[in-house]
Amino acid sequence: MWLYEKILEYPVRVYKTDLRMAKYLMAQYGGPDSELSAGVRYLTQRYSMPTNRAKGLLTDIGTEELAHWEIIGTMIYKLIKDATPEQLRQEDLGGYFTEHGQAIYPADASGIPWTAAYIQATGDPVTDLHEDMAAEQKARTTYEHLIRLTDDPGIKDALRFLREREVVHFQRFGEELNRVQEELIANKVF
Repeated sequence: MWLYEKILEYPVRVYKTDLRMAKYLMAQYGGPDSELSAGVRYLTQRYSMPTNRAKGLLTDIGTEELAHWEIIGTMIYKLIKDATPEQLRQEDLGGYFTEHGQAIYPADASGIPWTAAYIQATGDPVTDLHEDMAAEQKARTTYEHLIRLTDDPGIKDALRFLREREVVHFQRFGEELNRVQEELIANKVF
């Protein structure tokens, strides 16, 4: 189903260790509006879409969200890989280090582990596509907040790329919502 190329969708350049930024980025790694949540949401919802086009769109965007999850994980890893346990403790990442070392684990910026309760799949394509559009807007907002929290030009660059992809996904979901609604109306007999 997927062709995996062993390169990131967008390059990640990190110029210094920044534990606070790593912690903030965890919002997009394991939070309710994270790339993981989006990928799982879309790859789950695709089954109940009424058209092959809608199923394909959710598959494509869900797959891309997992590629974005990989980008976020890479940024976090690069930001913390050279930190000492003492530095991690000073930035309130001592508990994280205790359980995960410098491994990347899907939790949000507050340390709350990812849960499937973050996603929704109702089986109603109109409801689910509205949910998807809202998810893309929430992720875009989070990226805008993250961009303002860093002075690292490499991190800003990658975050801008990810923010723009959220805008494109929002637009594609909106277009598909219109098509799905037209399809559902066309299939009704009054």
